[in-house]
Amino acid sequence: MFERTQPKRPVTDDPVAPQPPERVMRVGPLDLRQHRFRTVMRGYDKTEVVALLTEAADDYEQALREIDRMRSDLQRMEGLLAEHREREANLRNTLLTAQRLADEVKDAAQNEAKLIVREAQGRADLLLQKAQLRLEEVDRDINELKLRRRDTEGSLEATIQALYRALEFVRDQDQQRADEKVLLHRPRQAEAPRADVRGDEQRKAGS
Repeated sequence: MFERTQPKRPVTDDPVAPQPPERVMRVGPLDLRQHRFRTVMRGYDKTEVVALLTEAADDYEQALREIDRMRSDLQRMEGLLAEHREREANLRNTLLTAQRLADEVKDAAQNEAKLIVREAQGRADLLLQKAQLRLEEVDRDINELKLRRRDTEGSLEATIQALYRALEFVRDQDQQRADEKVLLHRPRQAEAPRADVRGDEQRKAGS
């Protein structure tokens, strides 16, 4: 009744590409808020049930907001990762350009060219080292966010399953009480024909 499906997307190894959803949410906050139980005798306290569903819906919405926030952080980190990769490529291109420049001016100013190359290599190595450190830091942050997202989704899925089992239990209780009411009314319906038979017999005896 509450099952929702998400569109499937191909899985890719590229950490920058968006990944498909890992779980299917069976119940949404709106489903919990709008669900109505039938009123029966000796049933659950309707106020408590509504309060429980409202609290669960609030927790559900908060968890979804947290997932959205972590997803935004993950996208931002992935953008930083792509930016650092681009900078690394630019630095490598700069180093190659400096090397070509040194080759072109080698005959005219070999010593100066060597100095330029050494300075360029030193700057490039330093920048590459910093970029690599930052890249490792971003990778750690991304992995941490992914772990936190999986933990949050796992906790949310467990909560949804518990609520779903509670709803099924309430439905079973309602059905059982309805069946009991039907059984209680059957004997009264069967006594009416017997009363008519006795009346017919008395009328025949009188005639």
